[in-house]
Amino acid sequence: MKELTLLVGTYTEPIRFGTGRILEGKGEGIYCYRFDPEKGKFRFSSLTKGVVNPSFLTATRDLKFVYAVNELKWAEGQDSGMISAFAFDPASGSLTFLNSRLTGGTDPCFVALDQREKFAVVANFMSGSVAVFPLRPDGSLGESSSVAQHAGRSLDAARQAGPHAHSIIFDSSNRTIFVPDLGLDSIVAYDFDENSGRIAANPTRSAPSIPGAGPRYMEIHGNGRFAYTVNELGSTITASAYDAQAMTLSAFQEISTLPADYKGSSTCADLHIGASGRFLYASNRGHDSIAIFSIDEATGRLEALGHESTRGGVPRNFTLDDTGRWLLVANQDTDQIVLYSVDMATGLLEFSGTELKVPTPVCVKIFKG
Repeated sequence: MKELTLLVGTYTEPIRFGTGRILEGKGEGIYCYRFDPEKGKFRFSSLTKGVVNPSFLTATRDLKFVYAVNELKWAEGQDSGMISAFAFDPASGSLTFLNSRLTGGTDPCFVALDQREKFAVVANFMSGSVAVFPLRPDGSLGESSSVAQHAGRSLDAARQAGPHAHSIIFDSSNRTIFVPDLGLDSIVAYDFDENSGRIAANPTRSAPSIPGAGPRYMEIHGNGRFAYTVNELGSTITASAYDAQAMTLSAFQEISTLPADYKGSSTCADLHIGASGRFLYASNRGHDSIAIFSIDEATGRLEALGHESTRGGVPRNFTLDDTGRWLLVANQDTDQIVLYSVDMATGLLEFSGTELKVPTPVCVKIFKG
């Protein structure tokens, strides 16, 4: 099998989270590694310095262009973060800066490309807004085509006093965007015009969460029938029936990501469905583990299979390769990325013995090429 490309986003400067905690970012930018999926081994490729707080990133399918949010509260004299565009050379692993745009909101934490890769959409966490940017033929970012501001609050006075948009999920038709908002306890839905890049709120497709749950990220199952949302504050996963025609969500299960006897403090961060569609994984920060679930093919219901220690503190983002054989976890507070092999029959994880030392890793993304 050909080598894969691993890109790692880091915190490079101090950042104040919604919890009030200040983390001292120790990273130097965006790190690039090559990964051999046969041997389960990495080799360093490049480091792109001077990129401030690239806390989440994505890339085009051909890996020609990379887009990273700059998680900031203040940029170019405004209350705003930024999004940056880069040309990427897979052979050398080098990133060439193209341009940046203000995101029109503070602490952007997520960026996704639409299905046609014509637009980049950003979730501004702290201010609770969504911004859309057209992608030019050369990969650079155009002026924002649409910005939508969320409003409201929910149960937790400290964490949900206002809106906190956390991620961007496109449906397969490219006509709807789902935005889990931690502050509103809602998955906010938008109609998306793939020609103009304009978005318009569609309350009929929005889905409420259990009060206090704090939805953070959602994935739609490959069969198009189910969707799964990880809830940061509640340390739970919501399983929903997904109507691909109406583009609506109907929750049918809530399940904890923590062991029944766990009494400590913990919050969820990330969720991914395995390549086979039979297993689901979620990260726990505090319990410092990956929760493992099976997915019932007929009903979509989850069954807890166990937990695997992340061997480090505050597992933030994690990812699986396309084959589903490998899972990588970024331990934000202990400066390490840990590699696990996945048992394709049981879904369980086994520590590979391989760790990468990366300062304050936040986002890990693996790509073909």
